[in-house]
Formats: sequence, structure tokens, C-alpha cells
Amino acid sequence: MARISALGLDIGKRRIGVAGCDGTGLIATGLTTISRTSQKQLVADLLELVTERQVQVLVVGLPYTMNGSLGYQARLVQKEARALGAALQLPVEYVDERLTSVEAEQLLIDQRISPSRHKELIDRKAACLILQQWLDSRRREQGRELEFKPSVNKES
Repeated sequence: MARISALGLDIGKRRIGVAGCDGTGLIATGLTTISRTSQKQLVADLLELVTERQVQVLVVGLPYTMNGSLGYQARLVQKEARALGAALQLPVEYVDERLTSVEAEQLLIDQRISPSRHKELIDRKAACLILQQWLDSRRREQGRELEFKPSVNKES
């Protein structure tokens, strides 16, 4: 399996949760939460992570509406993701992020951590869930590709 370095992003109005993965592409880990100050600062903060981790792709959570369509918020996220991808010179892939923040909150509650006091942690965990979903999907696709490849037998 090819090595991969990806950043998962949970893009919100106030903060952006960021997750990364190990080189094997098996496990996503929450890295940081970036508070929005300016677009220039956001790009600089992400560029530092991209360089340090040798990132190859940005994986962005796309907030589809519950009926599966792209609403206003999803289009805003796409616009920002395209701008970040261009600024960082990286491809952008999207993951359906419906309910990841709810799931992240539930994970905190299960750990007896107050979600209302740890918004940054929710954003980071949501980014982690987004990236993990992408990694799992990618692994399943690669498994199917290997499964269907015809075997090549060379006879001497």
C-alpha cells in the first residue's frame, strides 16, 4: 500500500479543526485547532503543517444537508477549500461530514469532558473523524482493486 500524508480539515466559521495521519494511512490523529484571524495567517499555519508533515492532500469535511444536497454552508466550505488548496498547492478531496460534530461531542461526553467548554477539541475530533472516514474509504477501494486484479502467472 502506498504511503500517504493527508490533513483532515473541519472548516468552521470561527475555527478549523486539523487532523493528520501516520504515513501508513491507517490512523487519523487530531493535531490542532486553528482560530480564524486572517486568511493569510490561516494559510501560514497550514503551510507550516503541510511542510512539516510532507502533506500530499487536503481532506475537507463537506457539510451536506440531511437530504444529501449541497446547501449554502457546503458551498462556502468548497470555496474556502479550493482557495486553501490553491494557496498550499495541494489537491482537495471531500468527505461527507454530516453529524461528525455531533459524534465528536458524544465522544467527549463519553470521556466525561464538557463539550461546551472544549469547542476546539470538538473541531479537532471532527477533523479526525473526517480524515479517518477518508482513510478507511481509501483502504477499502485499494482492497477492491487488489481483489479484482487478474493474477499474472509466468511459465518458464
